[in-house]
Amino acid sequence: NWGFFELVNHGIPPEMMDTIERMTKGHYKKCMEQRFRELVVSKGLEYVQKEVHDLDWESTFHLKHLPESNISQISDLDDDYRKVMKEFAVKLEKLAEQLLDLLCENLGLEKGYLKKAFYGSNGPTFGTKVSNYPPCPKPDLIKGLRAHTDAGGIILLFQDDKVSGLQLLKDGQWVDVPPMHHSIVVNLGDQLEVITNGKYKSVLHRVVAQTDGNRMSIASFYNPSTDAVIYPAPALVEREEEEAGKGTYPKFVFEDYMKLR
Repeated sequence: NWGFFELVNHGIPPEMMDTIERMTKGHYKKCMEQRFRELVVSKGLEYVQKEVHDLDWESTFHLKHLPESNISQISDLDDDYRKVMKEFAVKLEKLAEQLLDLLCENLGLEKGYLKKAFYGSNGPTFGTKVSNYPPCPKPDLIKGLRAHTDAGGIILLFQDDKVSGLQLLKDGQWVDVPPMHHSIVVNLGDQLEVITNGKYKSVLHRVVAQTDGNRMSIASFYNPSTDAVIYPAPALVEREEEEAGKGTYPKFVFEDYMKLR
C-alpha cells in the first residue's frame, strides 16, 4: 500500500552505523561543504524568488560496488572511511538479497525468483549515493531532491535520524518518512513494480530541504544487470488479464529502460 517500509533488527551493527554517520558528516565538512557553497553562490541560489525546477539542493558522491567496486578510485576518502563503507556495502548486499526472498515469499513466488530476474549475464548492479542536504534559505522554492520514483530494484536507505525531509506521496498527499534511529528505510523501484505486475508499487518521493540542520542520506540501490530482461512474473499475471491483453507491463532490457528514462 505504501511502497516504503522501515526496517529495524536488520543485523547491521549500530556501532557501524554510528561510525558511518560520523565519518560521512566529517567527509562533507572537510571535502564537500566549501564546493557546495561555491556552487550556491555561482548559481545565485541564496536569492531565488521563484521555484527552481532544474536542480536539487544536495551535495552527493557515488560509490559502485557491483559488478566492480570504484571505492579505491575516489581520492578524497580517508582510508578508514573507505574500509567501513566497503564493509557496509557487503552487509547491505546480503540484506537486499534476504529482502528479495521475503518479497518472493510474500508474493507466492519461488525463493530466488527476484534475484534470478535481476541477474542477466553479469549479475546485479549495486551502488550507493551518499548525499548531504545542507540548510536551505528557501526550502519552499528549492527541493532537496525533486519528486521522482526510483528506476531500479530495491533501495536501502540509511537516513539521518535527527534531520528529517524525506516524503512519499500517498493518496495525493505528501507524507513524512520519519527518521528512526539505526533503521534502514526500504523502498521499491520501477523494476520491482513491473516484475510483480503492479502488486508492489514504485512510489513517488522527494526530499524537502530544511532551514536548519544538515541531513545525511546514504541510499544503496540493488538493481538488475544492465542486460537483464524485465517482465511481469508469469505466476502473477492473471489468466483473464493475459487473455484480454491488458494490464500487464511490457518486456524490456533494463539498460534500454534507463536510456529512455
